[in-house]
Amino acid sequence: MLSSPEDFAALQGQGSVRSNPLLVVRIRRNDLEETRFGLSTGRKLGGAVVRNRIRRRLREALRVMAPSFRPGWDVLIIARQPVIAANYQALTEALHSLLRRGGVLGGRTVT
Repeated sequence: MLSSPEDFAALQGQGSVRSNPLLVVRIRRNDLEETRFGLSTGRKLGGAVVRNRIRRRLREALRVMAPSFRPGWDVLIIARQPVIAANYQALTEALHSLLRRGGVLGGRTVT
């Protein structure tokens, strides 16, 4: 996972952006052998309980998709307000679509 402020700042300044009504994804190549993810859930989404639930759902969706990640990417996933009411299937479909469009997903994904 991305955790340092420098990594988040690099994603803000460089890379490409893909979005849909539920999520925004910022994608940037890195020189590592792994793909790293960062999650952003702003206070506009609600209280800590709501934001933590969204992060748990996103981490689970990423865990399921993990076998098909291509190495060498930094990805920042930013949750938008409609994600609160979205069911898990809609969330995973939105995330899968954005990651595929960004070039992060390679092989088959188990859903």
